[in-house]
Amino acid sequence: MKKIQLSLFIILLFAAVVYAQEEVIDFESDRWVLKNAEIVQYMDRKCLMGYAVLKDLEFQNGIIEVDIAISDNRKRSYPGIIFRVQSDTDYERFYVRPHRAPLYPDALQYTPVINGIAGWQLYNGEGFTSRTNIPAKAWVHLKMEIHGKQARVYIGKAKKPALVITDLKHGISKGTVGLFGPRDRTAYFSNFKYKVDSNLEFTPPPKIEMPPGIISEWQISQAFKVSQIDREQHPSEQELPEIKWRKVTSEPSGLVDIARYVRRIGREPDCVLAKTGFYSGEDQVKKLLFGYSDEVSIFLNGSLLLRANSSYQLRDPSFLGIVGLNDAVYLPLRKGENELLLMITEAFGGWGFMCQDGTAVFQHESVKKLWMTDSSFKIPESVAYDAERNVLYVSNYDGYNPSTNEGKQSISKVSMDGKIEELKWVTGLFNPTGLKVFKDKLFVVERRNLVEIDIPSEKILKRHPVPKPRFINDIGIDKSGNIYISDSGKHVIYKFFNGKFEEWLKSSAIRNPNGLHVYKNTLIVGNNGDNCLKSVNLETKEIKEIVNLGAGIIDGIGTDKEGNYIVSHWNGKVYRITPEGRVTKLLDTTVPEYNCADLEFITEKNLVVVPTFMKNRVIVFKLSR
Repeated sequence: MKKIQLSLFIILLFAAVVYAQEEVIDFESDRWVLKNAEIVQYMDRKCLMGYAVLKDLEFQNGIIEVDIAISDNRKRSYPGIIFRVQSDTDYERFYVRPHRAPLYPDALQYTPVINGIAGWQLYNGEGFTSRTNIPAKAWVHLKMEIHGKQARVYIGKAKKPALVITDLKHGISKGTVGLFGPRDRTAYFSNFKYKVDSNLEFTPPPKIEMPPGIISEWQISQAFKVSQIDREQHPSEQELPEIKWRKVTSEPSGLVDIARYVRRIGREPDCVLAKTGFYSGEDQVKKLLFGYSDEVSIFLNGSLLLRANSSYQLRDPSFLGIVGLNDAVYLPLRKGENELLLMITEAFGGWGFMCQDGTAVFQHESVKKLWMTDSSFKIPESVAYDAERNVLYVSNYDGYNPSTNEGKQSISKVSMDGKIEELKWVTGLFNPTGLKVFKDKLFVVERRNLVEIDIPSEKILKRHPVPKPRFINDIGIDKSGNIYISDSGKHVIYKFFNGKFEEWLKSSAIRNPNGLHVYKNTLIVGNNGDNCLKSVNLETKEIKEIVNLGAGIIDGIGTDKEGNYIVSHWNGKVYRITPEGRVTKLLDTTVPEYNCADLEFITEKNLVVVPTFMKNRVIVFKLSR
């Protein structure tokens, strides 16, 4: 009997705790620790203003909700939620920037706080920032769902998250939760509640891959006050305290977040040294891409090459100083060993750096480059193979010169050994994109029409107007001659048959469709609205997700002899993807900025034909397997 009573007591106690977690927690409750906060009235509500956390809570997975109100969305404020708080200097933070909405895509921000440094300058873009609009003098509901290393943020009553965080930088950690805002009457919190829940479902995040040429192995020093170091002299020429070197490895992106390893000394700006060595087989000049926060000095073999400053608001009032591989310096390498040394200064907003070989290209062991044309094309967007004549057709999109009443663009013809046979094989096109050969005709997608070209006569036979297009893009043709066209702006796939168009597929699962490819009874779609490669059954229209390829534009699609998909990411990557979704990277030319637009894969020859878009070339690669 006692055991039954004890078990019942435990169940009731657990139920009470869960129930309490789902209720609004009054800010006057003794569960709150007011760090730098006060309880006030605003817009007929009891509110919290400032920074406070819950005590005696170990939160890992679950839901956090709160209403926020901004008194003036023209002023800087940064109110938000903190969670998995391990100490006053280590936690995860989400906040809003009302003054940057709706003009900038970073009104929502996630950042880790590590050793007291909020690293928002280091973590920006996909997975870290997003756009929203925060009205003034109105209560806006925020909801965060957190599980593992992922989180998502909902604004108001929206069912779609405004920000999806795929890589929480503290990893899978635990800690309390709280609210973080200024105590200056610019922002207020109301109706705070949370719920512990380990059953939230998240789509697996895309695999994080290291770009080619990233310098990942470094040694960093302890911190020095800026006042005690000359940042235009190599450390060997200065009288510094003993330098204590520590080996570190960058994140896959190349970022070294210095705050993970070194604490700030005080309010005065601090400086850390970072060095790495590498071997060169010859005397040469090598392009180095780099990013940093806030200031950097770059030395090679003891000599200063560059001093740069990217501090917050340095260049104009809206300048953030975000870290990325946006700058370059040319290293005069000598044959043999070389030492690269950086001095990184921190004042505000994140302490870190990244470096990359600016010429690096990744080719899978099965990939061999055969040839590359000259740069005569005008933004080549798509390539189609004509097996009957053994030639390639290339669309000159020429986006800098939009056609209006007169078609200014053309289709080029290229031999299979890389010779441009006719640069303007067929003219009079309106910024053409997708191409496909079917029997003796070349079908071309231009801005408002499907164009039908007779290949033998090299003439445009007919234009078929697409009904109310926004940005028609790519094309696929099935064995019966039915034509499918993606509209990336209208979120629809058209079908053209018997001389007529229909909106064949319009679904919430089809957003910003681009690349199309017909394989057997399936239409393969590059669905850029959610970064997924998807299949659509041509008979039932059943949509299935194959794989999430992460941020980018899925442009060209083909199939090899085994039924695997050969897929291009516009920014410069080519993948082989099995029908089950296993991904192998075949090519990565993102560093030298060779785009991979709407590729052609010639199955019988095992050739990948890549239009390079901005580089105005076509490159052909051979797959050995």
